[in-house]
Amino acid sequence: MTIGSEKPVKEKRSRKSKQVVVVDEKSPLLPTKKGEDGGFDEFNGASFTGAVFNLSTTIVGAGIMALPATMKVLGLIPGIALIIFMAFLTNASIDLLLRFSRAGKSISYGGVMEDAFGRIGRMLLQVCVLVNNIGVLVVYMIIIGDVLSGTTSDGIHHAGVLQGWFGVHWWNGRFFVLLVTTLGVFAPLASLKRIDSLSYTSALSVGLAVVFLVITAGITIFKLVTGSITMPKLFPDIVDFTSAFNLFTVVPVLVTAYICHYNDNTQIKKVVRTSLILCSSVYVMTSIFGFLLFGDGTLDDVLANFDTNLGIPYSSLLNDAVRVSYAAHLMLVFPIVFFPLRLNLDGLLFPRKGALVLDNYRFSAITIGLIGVIFLGANFIPSIWDAFQDRYGISSKKDKILCVFMIVLAVFSNVVAVYSDALTLFKKNGATRE
Repeated sequence: MTIGSEKPVKEKRSRKSKQVVVVDEKSPLLPTKKGEDGGFDEFNGASFTGAVFNLSTTIVGAGIMALPATMKVLGLIPGIALIIFMAFLTNASIDLLLRFSRAGKSISYGGVMEDAFGRIGRMLLQVCVLVNNIGVLVVYMIIIGDVLSGTTSDGIHHAGVLQGWFGVHWWNGRFFVLLVTTLGVFAPLASLKRIDSLSYTSALSVGLAVVFLVITAGITIFKLVTGSITMPKLFPDIVDFTSAFNLFTVVPVLVTAYICHYNDNTQIKKVVRTSLILCSSVYVMTSIFGFLLFGDGTLDDVLANFDTNLGIPYSSLLNDAVRVSYAAHLMLVFPIVFFPLRLNLDGLLFPRKGALVLDNYRFSAITIGLIGVIFLGANFIPSIWDAFQDRYGISSKKDKILCVFMIVLAVFSNVVAVYSDALTLFKKNGATRE
């Protein structure tokens, strides 16, 4: 599959079109209809199947491992209902982007933001994408290091897969393993200029997530047959304020489970819906089988549950298969998340320059710089919890209540603002029709 045409005449027309539309920060992940955009950029040329796998890979990241723990908090029935609800909500939000993109003749999230809020709005979106994607990729690299080389917590070292197989050596330490992974996997895949070039690795990435699901389902069914699994919790247990507060702790997991908007070309609804159906199916089954298997012993990251004896034949082999497949899955997710990161940084730093893929020097400099920052971040941050937790343990119950109140207040304020704007818009439309 190629991008545009190799004929000089068409290539010239394609370059001319880029003078009208800046493709860097507005480049879509999904394919557009023929003749809709003659621009030459990283995201053009993806087939329908390739676009589905690319978008699905964006959605199914590290968050899948936290879903079984949400079932422990919410119970199976509300938990599954919320996963499905969030899929519909994501579809509705993308449909909203679609309608506004048609009105403003934009082809992406960034284009809609610029049309609605001007250049400042587009820049704020780009900054948000940078912060989000750099943080996500650092976390991915930390997890890969934990899985392959192990991690140390409270003075206790938990051996990684490589250390379990070969013992502790300098070459299977975290720094060297991440260095080899960066140079051998991340850098080559991130250096590709077309997103369609990643369609096969994206398909493999989704396949590895399915491998985890199949292994988990197989173990669960085996233990169900042998009668070693008890009845799971169907609804949450709310007995005091703390138990009620815990229900809110799963909100970030569910809200971010389907994040893909920064990679979305809002003009292809069929691709989005196909990806959401695929990802929702994987999410629901992973949540059910993961929670059934470990019950109330389900950890925040269910991958950690596969570090112990599962009480079945070949337990050690299955544990390693789950952990290795998950690490490989994250390696293949990395370049998909990296593509919009690079484009948004380029659009933020060089908004008036031409397409990034046509400037090899700029492309290489941004790619090397970003990978270097992510690599250093993953090595200097020893654990993903160091970036998120209250490391000093000084937050009191009053502090937590205050934080929840501020979050609720912020959400309520936004709801009121959106409702007010929508009401004004409806009244305006009604007056126009009259």
